[in-house]
Amino acid sequence: MKKNLFIIFMVLVLSMGVTACNNSKKVSKNDGKYNIVATTTMIADLVKVIGEDNVDVKGLMGPGVDPHLYKASAGDVSLMQNADMVFYNGIHLEGKMGEVFENLNGNGKLVIEIASGIDEEDLIVSEDDLHDPHIWFNVLLWKDAAKVVRDGLVDFDKENESTYNENYEAYIKELDELHEYVKSRVDELPESKRILITAHDAFEYFGSTYGFRVKGLQGISTASEAGTADVRELADFIVEHQIGAIFIESSVPKKNVEALQEAVKARDFEVEIGGELFSDSLGSEGTEAETYIGTVKSNVNTIVDALK
Repeated sequence: MKKNLFIIFMVLVLSMGVTACNNSKKVSKNDGKYNIVATTTMIADLVKVIGEDNVDVKGLMGPGVDPHLYKASAGDVSLMQNADMVFYNGIHLEGKMGEVFENLNGNGKLVIEIASGIDEEDLIVSEDDLHDPHIWFNVLLWKDAAKVVRDGLVDFDKENESTYNENYEAYIKELDELHEYVKSRVDELPESKRILITAHDAFEYFGSTYGFRVKGLQGISTASEAGTADVRELADFIVEHQIGAIFIESSVPKKNVEALQEAVKARDFEVEIGGELFSDSLGSEGTEAETYIGTVKSNVNTIVDALK
């Protein structure tokens, strides 16, 4: 009798263990939400919008952090290893993390590259024959990124497919409205004033989509330093075209732009610093720019108001 009771007890224990394993997707998560890690603030915001109440999103890089130079800590790697899904931009934006993503993929982790949903013909190629990773500055391409997130969440969590689809469709409408807003603000500027000078070459997608000529002191990656020749050449360009404002960036030290301003002044021409643009990250929590949509609006408002 005791032996039979023991056998029954063990069967119940094992059954409970199997059930726990099968339900571990939800039971082990924070408040029943899936643990998701996103590298940049733009991607974290996008996953939150599509995933809504089903996801708990942790961003590796906070506001003002430069992803080009970011190095993953041991804590970051552990966070990604223990996550259900990892989303990253790709195209070498997270330049020093490539090996980390490869190792995560090799371990069977669901790791999704946002840029994988962008047609190669829509990617901008720099003078160094490198693909420009700053795809979020073309709002239409960010719609493609939203689809990648939606598809990834649906593949992982079929149970909440309808929620992800509804959130995606609603967000696409918001992005269409954002695209029209940017165009309407840019239309306030004559074409001769649509010249954007920034700390690094992050705004080519913005320029090609909305009709700006764009120049940056540094290249598409801030890992490349601006030299005196770069400052001299850009200062000459500003004087030649009588450009009234240049811009600093939230994730790049402003010393280079200030040096450019001084170089222009030495040529007997005054150029203002027109404001701060959010390039490789969103703004701080509690500000207008804490979301992707808010950041795009803040940027175009700053640009147009300074150049008008």
